[in-house]
Amino acid sequence: MAELLEVQKAVPLRQRVGRIHSVESMGAVDGPGIRFVVFLQGCQMRCRYCHNPDTWKLNGGTEQSVGRLADEIRHYLPFMKASKGGVTISGGEPLLQAPFVAALMAECQRMGVHTALDTSGYVPSLEAVGAVLDHTDLVLLDLKLMNPSKHKELTGRELERILEFVRLVTDRKIPIWVRHVVVPGVTDDPADVDALGSFVAQLPGVERVDLLPYHLLGKHKWEALGIRYQLDDVEPPSPELMERVAAQLHAHGLPVA
Repeated sequence: MAELLEVQKAVPLRQRVGRIHSVESMGAVDGPGIRFVVFLQGCQMRCRYCHNPDTWKLNGGTEQSVGRLADEIRHYLPFMKASKGGVTISGGEPLLQAPFVAALMAECQRMGVHTALDTSGYVPSLEAVGAVLDHTDLVLLDLKLMNPSKHKELTGRELERILEFVRLVTDRKIPIWVRHVVVPGVTDDPADVDALGSFVAQLPGVERVDLLPYHLLGKHKWEALGIRYQLDDVEPPSPELMERVAAQLHAHGLPVA
């Protein structure tokens, strides 16, 4: 990974190449306004409810340069500017391709486009993250659980690295939208919800908290990849459960959307 970062940093910005899973030209749920959303390949977390397991492999997808993507984004500038939207870099985990993301965001900002980073905050090395945050106007932060052992069981990765990333974001005073997936029997324990609320309430710059109901729309992708889906017996949360979790977070003074 360190060698890849060094190679990428030596390449001129518009020529940097990233592994792209897909793009969405008129996104409406990944930040403010109409967004051009770039979904990158690669993720080292293995969330048991992941709805995009096809993004896990870093060598999947197709290669595209910053220049080519920027030229495509330019076509949608009228829609983004009229709606106060912009570009969102998502995944997978975009921080795994930090030099590419930094270059693409820098190019977007040169065009006057608002940039958002949609991330779990987990990356093996924080070395290249600063260059990304230099060009990030908003962080969409996906927080799963604040209990370290439960987090490891759910995602396969340690919580502490994510907390280190959050400290970097707050030090930069970058606005944050927190996202939390409500999975019955997994992320909805009242004690865990209170721990999440207490943590997020201490973060400066949190503009909103989005509660996302767990769904089964990605189950077929696991099956197509020959991976056993681990939450077969879990149903989407009821409206009552969503209301209870929202009320708990409201009690911490959080702006739940």
